Formats: sequence, C-alpha cells, structure tokens
Amino acid sequence: MKLYPIESGNFKLDGGAMFGVVPKTIWNKTNPADQNNLIDMAARCLLIEDGNRLILIDTGMGNKQSDKFFGYYSLWGEHSLDKSLAAYGFHRDDVTDVFLTHLHFDHVGGAIQWNKDRTGYEPAFKNAHFWTNDNHWEWATKPNAREKASFLQENIIPMQESGQLKFISRPEGAFLEKSELGFGIFFVDGHTEKQMLPKLVHNGKTFVYVADLLPTAGHLPLPYVMGYDTRPLLTLDEKASFLNEAADNGYYLILEHDANQEVITVKHTEKGVRLNEVFKAEDILM
Repeated sequence: MKLYPIESGNFKLDGGAMFGVVPKTIWNKTNPADQNNLIDMAARCLLIEDGNRLILIDTGMGNKQSDKFFGYYSLWGEHSLDKSLAAYGFHRDDVTDVFLTHLHFDHVGGAIQWNKDRTGYEPAFKNAHFWTNDNHWEWATKPNAREKASFLQENIIPMQESGQLKFISRPEGAFLEKSELGFGIFFVDGHTEKQMLPKLVHNGKTFVYVADLLPTAGHLPLPYVMGYDTRPLLTLDEKASFLNEAADNGYYLILEHDANQEVITVKHTEKGVRLNEVFKAEDILM
C-alpha cells in the first residue's frame, strides 16, 4: 500500500474571497497577493494504491471548460493530472475509484471530459467508480443560488448517466472496509453540505486530506474562514474541533490548495492551534 501526491494544476483566486472578513494587511503576510489581489492556489490530489484498488482523491478542474472560464482563474504552472499520474507509472485508466470530497468544479472538474467528437461528456476515468454521498449529491444537483456557479452540471450528471456513481454511507463511511489504511471519513458541513475529508493510517502515521476545511496553512486561525463557505459559523466550530483533535493526536494534514506548503502538522499554543512542522508530500507520504 502506497500514497502518492498528484498535482493536477495551479490557479489563482481572489484573496479577499479566500479569507472572508480577515483584512488583507493580515492574510497578505502568509498568502501574498499579486497586483490583482489574487493568491496562488494548488489542486493537489492524492493517489492511494491499496491492493487491487487505485484510488484518486479529487481531480482538480480538468480541461474541458472554455478559455473564458479558465481566464477567471489565471491558470499557471506546468502540472497536470496526467503528467503526475505518469510520473509514478500510472494512467487514468488504471484508477478504480475516484473519491470526491465534494462536487465544486475545482475538485470534480477533472472527473469528466469531452467525448471524442465533442458532442457531449463522458467519464475521464472509464474503469472507476465515482464516490460521493447522497446528501451532498442532492445539494449539488439542486444547488442554492450562492453555490450554483460552483456546481457545474456537466461535471456531475455524467457520473450518474454512466452508471459509475456510488454513494458512501454515513456516519461510518464504508469505503475501504478491509484495508490496512484504516480509512475513515470526517463529514463537515460549513463549506458545503457533507464535505468528506478522508482520514488514513499509513506507516504508523495518521493523514487527513483536509480539502476545503483548511484550504491553506494560512487559514489555521479560527476566524480565517473563506467567503465561499455557506455556513461560516459552522466552519468555525468544525475547525476548532478538528484542529484540536489534529494537535492532540499528531495528524499529518494534506493541504489540497496550498501552493507552497503541502503537508503540515499543528500544535497547541497560547493563541490556539498553529503551524508546527511542514513537509514535502513526497518525503512524508512515500
């Protein structure tokens, strides 16, 4: 059983939106903005090789949207999902399972691609099941006005139409029942309904892929909550509970969106839970 970091691409987002009510003079110290107030973001996925299963957690934005769409997100860098898979000797057809933390476009866009003649869409992982949960599926397919622009139907409905869609049960989250990974799931609702954060045990360490509960290390202070979150006060409580548990138990947190800090640990301080150590993903995962 092995874990691999998969870099699916880089983009930029508005720093103010990423930090909500926190003033730029504060968040700019950890996440410096460019002249357009945009900060660097990653789309860092995780690949799990476990027996005869090859599991990809999240997929990045993909490449099927229009130039105008991608222009809003200032894509940069040379990473791609296919190149990252190939670097470890894999192809997308080898993937047996795509675990989606949630169905916002920057997490699920790479799951679906154009068909050959560009008349419609098809799964980008033809041999994989796509895993979400029924509450979040209902939330995403009947979106509220606030999140509608993030739940693109072309990213979502083809998974169901292909017959490859699967739902994970709650609260136990039966997904890898007979695995050495000790796979567990934290369900959190502040960012969006029933976001799923995988918790893995590997080489005696506990890793949590924190997705949008903690998008970057700069978001560690509790009030640093994204303007994108649908229930920011709930995020506040969920972060407090999770970060205390992470500090108490020495969890390694895999950061999906931090362009510079890939895996971190946290510790208790007089100011609350703060950054402890920083690791390169390849050094600590593999």
